[in-house]
Amino acid sequence: MVETQAIDVLHALSQETRLRIVRYLVDRGDDGASAGEIGKVVDATSSRASFHLSALENAGVITSKRQSRSIIYRVSFECLGHVISFLLNDCCGAHPDIRACCLRGDCC
Repeated sequence: MVETQAIDVLHALSQETRLRIVRYLVDRGDDGASAGEIGKVVDATSSRASFHLSALENAGVITSKRQSRSIIYRVSFECLGHVISFLLNDCCGAHPDIRACCLRGDCC
């Protein structure tokens, strides 16, 4: 992942509703979810959910695929993995203190 891509992904994730959407879609795995279902879970109107889904898709964090009359959204595990790897390895030089913090999950 190049720096500009990482910035786009981090920007997309730096909003509360979008982060909730990603968390939900991670839990849904390969099944994904429709925009309506996502909107209900994150308590967003359909237009607001659509706006956030579009931002996440443009950054590559999620993908969409038409299924019959619905559009199903799925998280891109590959994209999330790349941005985490970029932060840990490229940005932070795989610093051992940062690695240890990631494994414990108790930082900040």
